[in-house]
Amino acid sequence: MGFFSAIMGNAGTVRQEELVKDYGRLLTPGEEIELGFRLLRDTFIFTTKRLILVDRQGLTGSKVEYLSIAYKNISRFSIETAGTFDLDAELKIWISSELEPSIRKKFNKSVNVYDVQNVLAQHVLG
Repeated sequence: MGFFSAIMGNAGTVRQEELVKDYGRLLTPGEEIELGFRLLRDTFIFTTKRLILVDRQGLTGSKVEYLSIAYKNISRFSIETAGTFDLDAELKIWISSELEPSIRKKFNKSVNVYDVQNVLAQHVLG
């Protein structure tokens, strides 16, 4: 992921080995990481059981919040593909019965947003 793309708020794919190394201690027995994306200092991870949002806070990023969202609590989601002039794809996720999306993430062109949609669909609809 390029620096300019990150500054613009776009997420890029993170290698699974790196995610396991950095966040493996968050996993429960039998839980595995499927996909992960980094947005500047923040990371979001799709596991076999939940979505984990990692929010680094403050100037140094030493304070970290780990938000876990069980797939069963995701009521709906949408993807918006990148267009000719709009180079970003966007993911929106609604938790429970909220009217506005609880989570909004933008992806650069290096991320296949259909892969993201597929992982969510498997867990939320399956």
